[in-house]
Amino acid sequence: MTRTLVPEDQPAPPEASQELERRAADARSRRGLWIASAPAAYLVLLFALPLLIVFVYSFATRGTTGQTILADWNITAYARLFNPLVREIVLRSVGYAAVTTVISLVVSYPFAYYIATRPARMRNVLLVLVMIPFWSNFLVRTYAWRVLLSSSGPVSQLTQLLGMGQTRLLFTTTAVVLGLVYGYMPFMILPLYAAIERIDLGLVEAARDLYASGARAFWRVTWPLSRPGVVAGSILVFIPSLGAYVTPEILGGSKTTMLGSYIVRQFLSARDWPFGSALSFVVTALMLIATLVYFRTGGRTL
Repeated sequence: MTRTLVPEDQPAPPEASQELERRAADARSRRGLWIASAPAAYLVLLFALPLLIVFVYSFATRGTTGQTILADWNITAYARLFNPLVREIVLRSVGYAAVTTVISLVVSYPFAYYIATRPARMRNVLLVLVMIPFWSNFLVRTYAWRVLLSSSGPVSQLTQLLGMGQTRLLFTTTAVVLGLVYGYMPFMILPLYAAIERIDLGLVEAARDLYASGARAFWRVTWPLSRPGVVAGSILVFIPSLGAYVTPEILGGSKTTMLGSYIVRQFLSARDWPFGSALSFVVTALMLIATLVYFRTGGRTL
């Protein structure tokens, strides 16, 4: 039996202790703080600080010539949020966003399921096809829809060739919803794909082995397991659709004004910065609350 001798001049390795573990945890915490400092500064400078400025301006007063008076603080702008016109625009925006979310979910779910069940090489190709619209500017893509839906566009020409007469889709609710669905559908497909791709298809096969029909296996196995992706995709589509500006401004008309367009007009046309700030702050706060609720309830399961 041999013994391992430690030279006298070489110190023995320190034994693990609570003090050493605490120091290691503090070191990891400091490293994490340094790593997070840059993103935190970015969020403070470009999100928190502008939101604070908007909040302060929402209590200001609009002068007779359109100037903003910060000295006279009041809640008049928030009281105007209950105006019937504002209520109508809010309901319209919520309706458009809800319809956009439902259509995107119905169309995206089969496509996301198809992608998730393909071989790896084909799956990558299909994901690239989903991402292709992001390679061009959103404004350019929206103007392309304006050309397609105009009275002299391809859609109208096709209906005329079929003897159905001229089609007028531009500046209608249909045009706005089509533009929103096209613009935000990738935000529905990607979370659905991520959720469905993680599902063990063996569970579906087990359900079929237990004499469950295809529809029953889907509703009892696939749908519950993919629900986190449904929730994530719905939030990612609903929130930007609610505050959309480019799509309703280009494809819609005066009867399709949404919250984003109405807020911009308060700043640029009406020069009513307090009211526009109040609208912006309330919409942003509601979106933040919805996002936090999602992360607290189902977001961590995705």
